[in-house]
Amino acid sequence: MSQLNSQSLTVAILEQQDELISTITQQRGVLPRVDVERLMQQYQCTFLQLLEALLPIAATFAKPPISEFYVGAIAVGEQINGFGALYFGANLEFNHQALSLVVHAEQAALNTAWLNGEKTISVLAITDAPCGYCRQFINELNQSSDITILLGGELIAFTEFLPRSFGPTDLGNHESFLNSRVARLCVVDTEFKVPQLVSHAEQSYVPYTKNYASCMIVCQDGSKYYGRYAENAAYSPSLSPLQSAISQLILSGQSFDSETIKAVYLAQMKGAENQTGVAKAVLDSFDFNVPLYFVALETAQKNDVNQVA
Repeated sequence: MSQLNSQSLTVAILEQQDELISTITQQRGVLPRVDVERLMQQYQCTFLQLLEALLPIAATFAKPPISEFYVGAIAVGEQINGFGALYFGANLEFNHQALSLVVHAEQAALNTAWLNGEKTISVLAITDAPCGYCRQFINELNQSSDITILLGGELIAFTEFLPRSFGPTDLGNHESFLNSRVARLCVVDTEFKVPQLVSHAEQSYVPYTKNYASCMIVCQDGSKYYGRYAENAAYSPSLSPLQSAISQLILSGQSFDSETIKAVYLAQMKGAENQTGVAKAVLDSFDFNVPLYFVALETAQKNDVNQVA
């Protein structure tokens, strides 16, 4: 087929919306490189044209009951031959709770990349201009000054959105979001076998409090969704492990309701817990009671093998 203009490409993508959403949800918010390449060939478009045309698809995952403002974001991983895997995100709001508990679309997209092992973000495409909160969250990334923002069809250097920035190194932190050292942890109660929950806690980004924390949402059908705690140099833009997990649940096409959710598990470092209140507040925003279980973690000793399921 001949190359489409920007508007026609967006229309064509939306006509394929159900198929695309199915592909994205099956991969829990990811569009792999093989699918990106297939779509570029199918529509005879450039990578950036495809990226912009997919933004309305990203926004369909938004859950904004308060603002009714739907935002979508797509993070681009390491590019090989001019394109990379796409990581989707959308804003989530929680009724009857502080507005500060919302998950921003940019946070959600970067969270998807993080949970899928991505180490490099080259481009972040957004339906709307990033708020100051999101700019600070993006600034926690390794080499954030090299990231490009795709907004309204225009590529803009991230540094234009956050000049004279405050970041991790200002607090003496030389780690970065997506590129932090992995801890070695174990559960305090050795009878509780949750290797994946512990693994996610080990990979959480907590340079400021050292409260390695993770979350596991267990669904009625037996499926599980995981989240990790991601801190920020400005503190407030930090992402809680439960918010991280809920974002993945939504991007997988699931709903956080009584018919879907069975229980939630929150793992934190014993003596350094700081996510309990946030988790309870988020769960209180839903109109059903969610069983919340707590798992205490500690630093593992060399010969500790209690994580083997």
